Amino acid sequence: MSPVTPRSSRSIDWPLLLIYLVLVGLGWVAVYAASYSPDAPAHPLSALSFSELMAFNWFKQLIWMGTAVILIAVLLVVDYKAYDTLAYVLYGGMIVLLLVTLVVARPIAGSRSWLEFGPVRLQPAEFAKFTTALAASRFMAGINLRNQNWRDQAVLAGLTLLPVALILASNETGQALVFAALLLAYFREGMSPIILLLLAAGGIILLLALLVPKLWLVGGFTVVLAVAFLLNSRLWRHHLPLSLGAWALVISMVFGVDFFFNNVLQPHQRQRIEMLIDPGKDPLGKGWNVTQSKIALGSGGWFGKGFLNGTQTKFDFVPEQSTDFIFCTVGEEWGWAGCLVVIGLYLTLLWRILLVAERQKSVFSRTYGYCAASILFVHFTVNLGMTMGLMPVVGIPLPFFSYGGSSLWSFTILLFALLALDAHRKQDLVR
Repeated sequence: MSPVTPRSSRSIDWPLLLIYLVLVGLGWVAVYAASYSPDAPAHPLSALSFSELMAFNWFKQLIWMGTAVILIAVLLVVDYKAYDTLAYVLYGGMIVLLLVTLVVARPIAGSRSWLEFGPVRLQPAEFAKFTTALAASRFMAGINLRNQNWRDQAVLAGLTLLPVALILASNETGQALVFAALLLAYFREGMSPIILLLLAAGGIILLLALLVPKLWLVGGFTVVLAVAFLLNSRLWRHHLPLSLGAWALVISMVFGVDFFFNNVLQPHQRQRIEMLIDPGKDPLGKGWNVTQSKIALGSGGWFGKGFLNGTQTKFDFVPEQSTDFIFCTVGEEWGWAGCLVVIGLYLTLLWRILLVAERQKSVFSRTYGYCAASILFVHFTVNLGMTMGLMPVVGIPLPFFSYGGSSLWSFTILLFALLALDAHRKQDLVR
């Protein structure tokens, strides 16, 4: 065993640890404000019993924070080589847990994604991101993606898509989408940028198919392809079959989007996309969350209304404000300046993680660092985007801010596993 000793503890990246503590602390303040009731006792810790305190999200979040400290100690003390050695074992165990969740979990808000242990509920999909990052890092440490070996890329795709399929089966689309973040880490390790470009192009085409008349879209793409052929005669001789295949694929995507939208997506998923395309379509119904979220953010002005003075927050206008829409509290009570500070902290966190990843001597540790940064980046970007009405509401928490034990634990594990690896970066890993 090679735990973090007093000497090696000096190798822990203290700036990264400090940012984590600040974000978790500010997150708790935001959760307290979001769940604050004007009718509650002035000193709830002394005025209420434990069972009464458990009715408040801010108190339960304190308990999750306390258990996270124990979790951090375990992550830093465990042999750092275990993250590499046990990567596939943890991944396999999580796949089994996701399968069990599909069978035994009771439906909550239309999804089967929570395991209940008495008063405690855990969401395995949150932790699956960590185990998938470990397994993918272990696999990539033994190959070279730059060789463009399609067998290796197929195995890597399978490792990534298996948990995605199980999470989609539990009707947790938002959590499944986060796994796309791992493509950024794969790209860093040598995956062909063509794959990223093709996926991005496919997403843009599908979005345009929802916004633009289909005949216009097909006609425009056909004209662009025809002009390209006229300007470059080599396309006729060398790339005609490939170009015609791409044209046929685009046509099928454009005309197939309606079938996918109406027959594959769930009603609530269609509603989210409709609200993104036309936010004013149903402001008092389907668009209520986003409408109230934007009102809360805008009402804070430059410096906010002050702690516990947010009217949108106090009168529960924004649903799920302690979880998915926690950033509304920041905007309303802390204002534009507070939002800028929080965003700056997240950007600093991501920048620091990338610095830590780049100084690793092992491919496994470096790849895992990029996986962690990518997952946190997508969570941060999508959560703020849906809060501001720029992205569909897909139920993705804001790391270290949103209320919830599964969320706090999973992001803590994701970060401190990297800190443990980094503390021993001068020593040899298995890979």
